[in-house]
Amino acid sequence: MRFENSMTRRLMLGFAAILLAWPALAKDQPPQVVMWPDSGPSVVRFSFGKLKEIASIGNRHSYLIDTTAENLWSKVIPTASFSLYLFDKNKVRIGEGYISLNNVGVGETVKFQVAMDAAGVPASFGLASRDLPQGMGPPQAARKVSIAVNSVPQGALVKLDGTEVGTTPKIVEVSAGKHRLDFSKEGFNPGAFPLEIGPNDTSGGSVSYELGSSVHDTVELRDGSVLSGDLESVSPTEVVVRIGGKDARYDRNQIKRILLVERESSQEALQPAVPKQ
Repeated sequence: MRFENSMTRRLMLGFAAILLAWPALAKDQPPQVVMWPDSGPSVVRFSFGKLKEIASIGNRHSYLIDTTAENLWSKVIPTASFSLYLFDKNKVRIGEGYISLNNVGVGETVKFQVAMDAAGVPASFGLASRDLPQGMGPPQAARKVSIAVNSVPQGALVKLDGTEVGTTPKIVEVSAGKHRLDFSKEGFNPGAFPLEIGPNDTSGGSVSYELGSSVHDTVELRDGSVLSGDLESVSPTEVVVRIGGKDARYDRNQIKRILLVERESSQEALQPAVPKQ
């Protein structure tokens, strides 16, 4: 009799241990938490529980998702809506749902269910805002418009507000406000062009800037090359051009055309020559 009582107690204790362990085994997976927005200060904390499948046809599945949303913003959320995306294990979007929040107080947490259809097995969630009250979302990037920038001659280096953006011709993205385009090209006088883009402008149009007169003489060769320098001398057989501080000599028959720029006479050159004693 003692042996039977002992065995009975051990069996009852073992059964009780199983009953105690069962709730732990039956717990759902921890909810997935998604902070919105994904950059900057968090405004809403969404928690998504286990997906409950309610119907399926082939690869199409319908789910209900237990969801909580906590308002982390400093204001009441009067109304806001989001798209909820489902992704598979390869991060491919396979389903989409809709979330709407209404009159959620500061620090308040609301619970609801989201119905979704998915083509496959969901593995993770994602969020995208749809309609938000003013000031709730992250600051919008400054709107920019495109402007076509060119120069005469082409190939000039362009700076927008002091920052190099390339050489002409060039498409430049410009935000609303006042700006300055600077143009420079070897052998030509640099220049600047003031530019103003209005807040409602949808296109910046185009700018074509003519660079100042060349500061050097221009020598065009018969092979199409164009040299920019200072003409030093011309003889029946040879032309000497000073380029970058060095003299370059060319056969007279290589030269097609020479364009000389006007030079300002030096003060010394204007003085009458003084004969030597």
